[in-house]
Amino acid sequence: MNVLLHVCCGPCASACVPALRGLGNEVVLFFSNSNIDTEEEFEKRLANARKLAEAEGVKIVADAYDHADWLEKVAKGLENAPEKGARCAKCFRYNLARAAAWAAEHGCEAFTTSLTVSPHKVSPMVFAAGADAAWEASAKACGGSAAAAPKFLPVDFKKKDGFLRSLRRAAELGLYRQSYCGCEFSRRQDDGSPESSRRQDGGSP
Repeated sequence: MNVLLHVCCGPCASACVPALRGLGNEVVLFFSNSNIDTEEEFEKRLANARKLAEAEGVKIVADAYDHADWLEKVAKGLENAPEKGARCAKCFRYNLARAAAWAAEHGCEAFTTSLTVSPHKVSPMVFAAGADAAWEASAKACGGSAAAAPKFLPVDFKKKDGFLRSLRRAAELGLYRQSYCGCEFSRRQDDGSPESSRRQDGGSP
């Protein structure tokens, strides 16, 4: 099966690509992260995702970076929402909707995300966002017929030591591991302690 993997960062995806390929899937990486607060940070994470793609021999697609659009459509009115709250749920839907749309346009049979490899992400929240994105893609593609749209694969990549494997693989490849999820609001809720930095991290504590 052709699977589009939404990539939140290279370290997280480092465990997901082997897991998906081990099931016989062909994998394409989709780096879509307009939630990241600066273009410099976006490019740094993208460079490391490309490093992973090269090491694994898979294609990677970079979505356009538009943080202003993300602020308007996701964060507006939710600037003070806590981590793992409503803003995060909307953020997941925003990025996964873009992944679903790309998958539908380019003939991928399914899509999923590396977000669930992180112990700091609530997998059911991610799965709900993915299901919403798949429904939206099917509605746009053919008036609501799910048969012509990519399905969402609700894979909890942190299971079977997925997070530990991601740490090991990232270390092997020398991948940059960020200290916060991505948006400026996760930075604001960081009190500066090492433990707080790990809580805010998008999967690479």
